[in-house]
Amino acid sequence: MAVNAYANAAKITADSSPPLKGPGETFGKLLENAAGSVRQSLSTAEQQSFQAVTGNADLAAVTQAVTDAQVALQTVVAVRDRVIAAYQDIIKMPI
Repeated sequence: MAVNAYANAAKITADSSPPLKGPGETFGKLLENAAGSVRQSLSTAEQQSFQAVTGNADLAAVTQAVTDAQVALQTVVAVRDRVIAAYQDIIKMPI
């Protein structure tokens, strides 16, 4: 179970930060794609949880979806914290 969680975390991390495809793709588009990937992961977990409540889902699939969503959310929070820290460091720099 733990091995699967680590494999999924690596997959989500790789999926949430796809490389730029070409000169036309911007950093904003990269962030948009990453946010879409996280949003999809959270949506899947929500759907699986709802199906579990109604008794139509496998417990392993629900656990997997919720774990994927948790890892994705933790990744987003970690990136947000780093961006805020970098912004604060830039603000503190003398001109």
